[in-house]
Amino acid sequence: MTSVQKDAAATGVNVQTLLNEHPFSGFQWVIFALCFLIVLLDGFDTAAIGYIAPSLIGEWGVSKPALAPVLSAALFGLAAGALFSGPLADRLGRKSVLVGSVAVFAVSCLASGFSPDIWTLAVLRFVTGLGLGAAMPNAVTLMSEYCPDSRRATLTNAMFCGFPLGAAFGGFLAAWMIPHFGWRSVLILGGAAPLLLLVALVVLLPESVRHMVANNYPAERIRKVLARIAGDAVQGVQRFVMTESKPQPESQASSGMGVVLSREYRVGSIMLWIAYFMGLVIFYALMNWMPVLFKEAGLDPKTGTLVAALFPLGGVGAVLFGWLMDRFNANRIIAIGYALTAASIWWIGQTAGHLGWLVVAVFLAGTIMNTAQSSMPALAAAYYPTRGRATGVAWMLGIGRFGGIAGSFLVAELSARQLGFSEIFAVVAIPGVIAMAALIIKQYSSPEPQGGAVPATPLH
Repeated sequence: MTSVQKDAAATGVNVQTLLNEHPFSGFQWVIFALCFLIVLLDGFDTAAIGYIAPSLIGEWGVSKPALAPVLSAALFGLAAGALFSGPLADRLGRKSVLVGSVAVFAVSCLASGFSPDIWTLAVLRFVTGLGLGAAMPNAVTLMSEYCPDSRRATLTNAMFCGFPLGAAFGGFLAAWMIPHFGWRSVLILGGAAPLLLLVALVVLLPESVRHMVANNYPAERIRKVLARIAGDAVQGVQRFVMTESKPQPESQASSGMGVVLSREYRVGSIMLWIAYFMGLVIFYALMNWMPVLFKEAGLDPKTGTLVAALFPLGGVGAVLFGWLMDRFNANRIIAIGYALTAASIWWIGQTAGHLGWLVVAVFLAGTIMNTAQSSMPALAAAYYPTRGRATGVAWMLGIGRFGGIAGSFLVAELSARQLGFSEIFAVVAIPGVIAMAALIIKQYSSPEPQGGAVPATPLH
């Protein structure tokens, strides 16, 4: 008799034990694919404004500093969407928030393709950001809660690779679409694609099984989902339970926010926020401004856009980091990634005038930086217990979005102060060092020992 069957006979099926002991099913791969596509389109729509920025300057005759509100409008929306969606998903469920958020960013991105002026575009980008900000953390949370413990970081990181791939794909596509169809076509495509995905989400995406158990959903509904993973192993089971390997707050906080800010998790939460904030300072400073900076350094706009598109492409390295995080100390793995990020971003600034070395430097910096940044949601999802997980992931992403806003304005300010190409990249490298330090502090303040077991807390 397996441990799952023993659980069933004694106290009911333990859902995480079931997920751990059964092969990763086709149904779980469907969940993976849907979440991957959500994050892919999130990356495409988030980065699109940076790729069309040179066209906006040319068509509407605006200056670089005047572009900052448009470039950052979606980031304000991203922050607000994430901050509100996490607590909502911990209360109402992951699926409903995901479906609603995809609908919001699809419709608003589609509408932004018809903007008559820069301020209309800024407003629609803010609304797009609300949907994007709500979608990503809940996709990460839902995927994490359907993974076996031994592969959670690997699979969650692989899913999150959709974001940098979507951003990179947007660059290559924009370089082709803008000369043929204009910049508006990029935004129209960014809205039409998620509308098609929305139908699949409504039909195929399940609610998180851990959320259902934690919130006492009917056993029949839970059994129906688990039967698609484990087949007959749950046939006739009338009771489902789960255990939490994460420390439970002594205060027994009832809300997700109460868990995130409890004494046990407060310092770690703040360090996650700082690290993700600093990573997005780098990401958005470079994603939004590299095409413009490369143009000023002497590259033609098309070449500059193609080279800039190499930067987010490197995020596929997060799969390797996920594998390492499942086996070694996750905080230290990502901290090393941020340290190498700082060095590689500085190197980009030393390659002006050398296209070959610039291509290598941008791709290398993107690989390291996006690997570290794309690993952060998995780190946050693994850090919190179920009743605070969506809030914990969402607030890290939401607070971090203000780093994206800062990054967008940072390069505008550095350009206004007449800093040169190499000096701008040297300044942008500094947040990588700060992110590294934050994760080292989190490691030494963590409520659970790395690599050690924490007594499981039963949830019924």
